[in-house]
Amino acid sequence: MGRVTLRTVAQEAGVSVSTVSNAYNKPDQLSAEVRTRVLDTAKRLGYAGPDPAARSLRSQRAGAIGLLLTERLSYAFSDPYSVGMLAGLAEVAEEHRTGLLLIPLPSLADPQDEEEARLAADTMRQAVVDGVVAYCVDEDHPARTVAIERGLPMVSTIDIGPGDERHGFVLIDEYGAAYAVGRHLADLGHRRVGIIVDSRHHTERPEVVRPEDEGDLYVDSRPRLRGIRDALGDDAVVTAVYAGHNSHDAGVRSAAFLLDRRERPTAIAAVSDVMAFGAIEAATQRGLVIGRDLSVTGFDDVPAAAQVGLTTVRQPIAEKGRLLGRMLLDPTFSERRLVLDTELVVRSSTGPATP
Repeated sequence: MGRVTLRTVAQEAGVSVSTVSNAYNKPDQLSAEVRTRVLDTAKRLGYAGPDPAARSLRSQRAGAIGLLLTERLSYAFSDPYSVGMLAGLAEVAEEHRTGLLLIPLPSLADPQDEEEARLAADTMRQAVVDGVVAYCVDEDHPARTVAIERGLPMVSTIDIGPGDERHGFVLIDEYGAAYAVGRHLADLGHRRVGIIVDSRHHTERPEVVRPEDEGDLYVDSRPRLRGIRDALGDDAVVTAVYAGHNSHDAGVRSAAFLLDRRERPTAIAAVSDVMAFGAIEAATQRGLVIGRDLSVTGFDDVPAAAQVGLTTVRQPIAEKGRLLGRMLLDPTFSERRLVLDTELVVRSSTGPATP
């Protein structure tokens, strides 16, 4: 079969061309049965939907790249890690006279939520972009799947194995960096350790992470949790908790839950600096001295980490954004998989375990 078009799908499904177009662009104008038949036919024929870039006035180029993020749009401008990475990405986009489109997506807290999955897929189908940056987006997320079906060049910040020439990766060794944190705490004698992770599920009362819950954690939290646990060893008492997305408030709530237990941990390791700041606030409210009564670690080394003396993992945040941009936009950039160096930065927030 030659090139599959809107007309090809219409003929195969026994509907008009406008009906096929409406299945993608105006789904509310069709019955569920007709839309399902059209989309199933399109999938069987290998048709990913109308190409929004083809409608542009720039020779089928949108002149923009998209950043996929499974968070609220405001997160990109408030989370210090996101701000730093976006700055690096925007720097390269400016050099190449290319726009940057932020595309917030549902995180799919419930993978069986068909409506959220449909909305995510439709958002990606309608995005007028020449390529995408998948920022902490799971491998099986519908938006990632649609981007691949559209043949869009993609670069990712998570490791999902080998890609092809249109799929690049800019990574850190998440597990190895987290292992260094756990090893540092173990060397200081900490054997009762709380770990704060972020999850798709928001809860006012923090929850202890069970093995069956790990799939609900954000994709970069999973290797960080495993790395810290493995480094602490089997003789350590480790309690991992979550209270929702990566935020200061989630850190406060999670740390409060850990610190109010009968067997209080001597150290708390958070998988982000932002949640570590929340843990420090919760500990200070309880009269604990950070680095003496309680050790706290973070991850990322955002600018505020040095100001509060936080022991954390330093990663090249802005450089990661620049490299993601170059992989998408610079035709002379041949690398398709980069693993960037990290460093454990030890500051005053960690010290020897107290009895």
